[in-house]
Amino acid sequence: MKNIVILGGGYGGLTVIKHLLEGSIPNDTQIVLVDRMPFQGLKTEYYALAAGTVSDYDLRVQYPVHERLTYKYGEVESIDLEGKVIQIQNEDPLPYDQLVIGLGCTDRFHGTPGAEECSNTIQSFRSTRETYLRVSEIKPYGQVHIVGGGLSGVEIAAEIRESRSDLNVTILDRGDRVLSAFPQRLSAYVGEWFAEHQVEIKNHISVSRVEPHAIYNRDEEIVTDAVIWTAGIQPVKIVRDLNVQKDPQGRVTLNEYYQIPEYPEVYVVGDCASLPFAPSAQAAEVQGEHIAHIIHALWKNEKPKTEALKLRGTLGALGKKAGFGLMGKTSMMGRVPRILKSGVLWMSKRHLG
Repeated sequence: MKNIVILGGGYGGLTVIKHLLEGSIPNDTQIVLVDRMPFQGLKTEYYALAAGTVSDYDLRVQYPVHERLTYKYGEVESIDLEGKVIQIQNEDPLPYDQLVIGLGCTDRFHGTPGAEECSNTIQSFRSTRETYLRVSEIKPYGQVHIVGGGLSGVEIAAEIRESRSDLNVTILDRGDRVLSAFPQRLSAYVGEWFAEHQVEIKNHISVSRVEPHAIYNRDEEIVTDAVIWTAGIQPVKIVRDLNVQKDPQGRVTLNEYYQIPEYPEVYVVGDCASLPFAPSAQAAEVQGEHIAHIIHALWKNEKPKTEALKLRGTLGALGKKAGFGLMGKTSMMGRVPRILKSGVLWMSKRHLG
């Protein structure tokens, strides 16, 4: 049997599998999904798990069951592109004929001393659980500082405020305003929501180091009970170590079919891929669907079609009752975008995209 191996059961990898299973698979081919966990974690909702407003069970999605799909659970240790072999911890080498790399991202600490050792993060199920324990054990009136005023930082700050009204929550951002990638009007709305709900925003902060109970803005000491780091991501180390061309962010440069040019049997999806969009679950899903269509065409000995990735927009949550969104050039604020985000979550839990 020929193996098409999918590394990573996240949004991109599962979308590839879903659309491959919907079409005709060659009789001599099987799909193998490799992941460290026996379920998908809904990463777009990790902020709620960290804040304690949902349980980890609520964010688990069971993998699909299909006769042409098998699973291997374990930590991927290396990818041998020349030998077409995957090494999984405590497992025999797994050969592949086609490979989809969708291993996701990890935090980027920008070389800040102490940041990796002393910060809490929300990039994996395990680290998010640890962040929840740290936040839940803070005594009343304690200090929580969130580094980064992007989408993740904003959502976790709002959710902690809803979960722990007794805590002092502060966002430390290096820019002029939170959500700097969004329109000014939308950013202002979020800033007003934070002011109304007693979440402090400190702008023009340059974090120089992090210690167990302090974070430093250059030489200024800021005493804290917990630091949550949301100030950047990068592909996982296994992908960073691949000897292939990458963009300045360390993501793999691909051809028009999302293949590594020197290794056309290898596709890269999601946060590890160099795309014209910021990494997101939506971008991974749209790209994953395209990759599945390309693979189906190649199985049929047809020339694959290429088309540009088109995203619908971005949605964010401010607790459970308010939110914000950007659809094209249209800003959305209030309850409607929050309802839409809940609808997207409902669909994701049912493998509907």
